[in-house]
Amino acid sequence: MSHSSTYSIVSPEPGTKEIHLLGCWKIDCPTPPFSEIFQEVDSTCKKISIRTDALTNWDSLLIVFLTQLVELCGQHGIETDLSQIPDGAGQLLHLADTGREKDIVPATQPSGLRAGIGQAAMRLFASGRDMATFTGDIIIELIRIMRGKSYFRTRDFFYFIQNCGAQALPIVSLISILVGVILGFVGAIQLGMFGAQIYVADLVAVAMVLEMGAMMSGVIMAGRTGAAYAAQLGTMQVSEEIDALQTMGISPVGFLVLPRMLALILMMPLLCVYADLLGIIGGTFIGVTMLDISPIEYLRQTRQAITLDQCSQGVIKSVVYGVLVGFSGCYQGMRCGRSASAVGESTTKAVVMGIVLIVVSDAIMTMLFNFFKIGV
Repeated sequence: MSHSSTYSIVSPEPGTKEIHLLGCWKIDCPTPPFSEIFQEVDSTCKKISIRTDALTNWDSLLIVFLTQLVELCGQHGIETDLSQIPDGAGQLLHLADTGREKDIVPATQPSGLRAGIGQAAMRLFASGRDMATFTGDIIIELIRIMRGKSYFRTRDFFYFIQNCGAQALPIVSLISILVGVILGFVGAIQLGMFGAQIYVADLVAVAMVLEMGAMMSGVIMAGRTGAAYAAQLGTMQVSEEIDALQTMGISPVGFLVLPRMLALILMMPLLCVYADLLGIIGGTFIGVTMLDISPIEYLRQTRQAITLDQCSQGVIKSVVYGVLVGFSGCYQGMRCGRSASAVGESTTKAVVMGIVLIVVSDAIMTMLFNFFKIGV
């Protein structure tokens, strides 16, 4: 193995030079001076191609050399072709180029109503494009997982299942019981005016199964898990861990995003059913204590009030909420900026985006279920 950094220059055609890098290009090897290289490049040269077929080993020395070579070629108006360099070196060059400070040219920002509308439309278009790109990356990685070609860590997947499943039970239990109690209390006051206290069981059961169980679980997970996903991925962006994964050829979507999203999607239906049961228990407490209804009678009325189609409707909604909350948290985390304040902003945006998408999707699904007479 050669332990020196050498090169050779050939001219495959007029106006084109090929620089073949030879030997070991590591930090402890001396680099040929640029003046020596450009002495062999005449004024008629318009393009320089870098070939690394005979390269035995390399590290950051090669990146520094190529970066300086590209800059010098640019100063002399010479095009550089780096398509033949190693993939890892190409990614490092791309990161070095994007990380370099750009000259900021102050520009006068247009003002006025029309300018504001135009800028808002441009931001909306850019956000839609980013979301479509992110969705496409998720679909591609899902296909790669099914083909066994993605860096999907099963250990991380089970960790996130525990995090958004078992560890979320206390807060889901508290909120669900209280929602059932509130629904039962409101129903007891209103229905008691007509002597129809027994129908409190119908009110609580139908409300929990159709809407409140799935929605409250989704809102809780948006504030708890969606925000955590955004903060975790945003911190990785700040510390350049995601850039490191890309440099090593590992897709951040398959390695970081999919374990989180799939775990949340899998746990949301279970949390929804759990919330439905606890909400009914909360309503039972009100019916037994305030309305003097026996537990057996209350549960019999509850069983008659709900159907399997209604339960399925709530479970389907919970799956959709899981997709939306996981997508919101991971999307905002992956597009986070490079500062501590950006992490906080992405976390806030993840929660707001998740809750808004839950409400909008609930309205759409409710209309669709009513249109197709599902659970009605």
